Amino acid sequence: MSADLASNAADLLRHVVASIVENPDAVEIDTSEEDDTVRFDVRVGDGDMGRVIGKRGRTAHAIRALVRAAAAKEGTSVDVEFVD
Repeated sequence: MSADLASNAADLLRHVVASIVENPDAVEIDTSEEDDTVRFDVRVGDGDMGRVIGKRGRTAHAIRALVRAAAAKEGTSVDVEFVD
């Protein structure tokens, strides 16, 4: 149910992460659902994780805030994890 509703949030996540990294073709997003929360596991190419995390995690925090806002607009709760 929620995974279908979070498709706009997933599209936004893919767009933002692909815009930041050097190798956008290597961006992979796995989606799973636990209880009422959709979880996005983001994987990027070698050397790009630092770009996605940013200094002191600021970029990752901003990405999470954007995606959660998009999902909230759809009435869905999401969690974004960056997997190394």
